[in-house]
Amino acid sequence: MPFCVVKSSVLKYVVAVVLVAIMLSISINGATSAQVFFGYSMRKVPVYCVDTDEKKVAISFDAAWGADKTEQIIETLAEYNAKATFFLVGFWVDKYPDMVKKINDAGLEIGSHSNTHPDLTTINSEMLTQELRECNQRITDITGKPIEVFRCPYGAYNNAVLDAIEGENMIAVQWDVDSHDWKGISSQEITTRVLDRVKNGSIILCHNNADNIVDALVMILARLTAQGYEVTSVGDLVFHEDFTIDRNGVQHKNTN
Repeated sequence: MPFCVVKSSVLKYVVAVVLVAIMLSISINGATSAQVFFGYSMRKVPVYCVDTDEKKVAISFDAAWGADKTEQIIETLAEYNAKATFFLVGFWVDKYPDMVKKINDAGLEIGSHSNTHPDLTTINSEMLTQELRECNQRITDITGKPIEVFRCPYGAYNNAVLDAIEGENMIAVQWDVDSHDWKGISSQEITTRVLDRVKNGSIILCHNNADNIVDALVMILARLTAQGYEVTSVGDLVFHEDFTIDRNGVQHKNTN
């Protein structure tokens, strides 16, 4: 009876190819889990941007350290009939409860950015749950609304972090357009960075207390509006159910 000898290295390669094909098939056929196959393990991925044909983008502001520019941001958004999401840290909420109320009263979305802004990948599961729940409670006590979107401090995440976020009925959201406003660059540099990178379904990262963010926001909104974009909140842009996230963090609506 004929037979052949297969080298172990070749066999491993064949097995890897088959496994990848299986996982891609699962994803293509409509898996709702936000996870992709990396090498020999499953890795969850948050939303970086959304696959859409609509000229629609979301702008977001992380708030952790100050608040003196926040009212101007709110007023500028209103002037251009734009929406946005403010990702708030728990200790910021404690320090500026009136500002939280103003954000909410302006009809803008509030998301969570953790309670104390740690690297969530470095803490145990009990502390992780505490970080999520305590911040949510602080915000909800003021707004009366549940929190639907979450941004990880430092953009740091792993499967355990994303599992915990999902367990609290929130969607983990990153960004595909970093304004770099936190670097202290000029308003024109911020504007150029954003406009050079934005596309349908983009999520723009800004900070509520960054140098030059107010002047940059005026230019960004003016240009995006002139180009026909709707500028909205993260929660309005992302899909909340029946979706797939690919390995690049692009969220797709399932079609079957």
